[in-house]
Amino acid sequence: MVPIAHIETPFKTKFGVPRQSGLVECEARVVFESEFRVPEAVRGLEEFDYLWLIWKFHLAEREGWSPTVRPPRLGGNKRVGVFATRSPFRPNPIGLSCVRLLRVEPGPVLVVQGADLVDGTPILDIKPYLPYTDSHPEARSGFAPDAPAAALSVEDPDGVLAPLPADLREALCQSLAQDPRPHYQDDADRIYAMLFDRWEVRFCVKDNKLTIISLH
Repeated sequence: MVPIAHIETPFKTKFGVPRQSGLVECEARVVFESEFRVPEAVRGLEEFDYLWLIWKFHLAEREGWSPTVRPPRLGGNKRVGVFATRSPFRPNPIGLSCVRLLRVEPGPVLVVQGADLVDGTPILDIKPYLPYTDSHPEARSGFAPDAPAAALSVEDPDGVLAPLPADLREALCQSLAQDPRPHYQDDADRIYAMLFDRWEVRFCVKDNKLTIISLH
């Protein structure tokens, strides 16, 4: 398989990327590689509201694989089978995300919302979302029955985030509220850094409150 496109998102590293698609209302752009940059290939796609992106965990490739992993939703301590999770550490490093299609721009370029991908992630395929077959609201969801609630309140007492455009500021705060820290880290004195778009955001967390420190 060869990538047909790559995605452009504000999430420059794995740290801070939403843990599932649809949790953060952040715009992203799916840019086709030259070989597949053919307008006819997306003809009719604008009639769909949502898309499936099939992509490659290009930053999580490793030799071998483990039959069990420790998902964050279980606190990062309990092991379950890799095929019962969406862990990036799989025999084949393939990801699946459902995103909202906002518009198709000339190029073609797909402008989407809700992606949980690192900037530059290779896209292997795109398929339209079909509610009548892809949506099963009554289905059991194992150890992740509900969408995760915001774990942290995000505070910017000094207006550090003011230079950010409103849409990026909102997307950043949504991402931070989900608590990007590994579940085994809970050090109130530690300062964390997250790359977002062209900025480095520094913050600390204490008593379920995330406080923005700086923006560079």
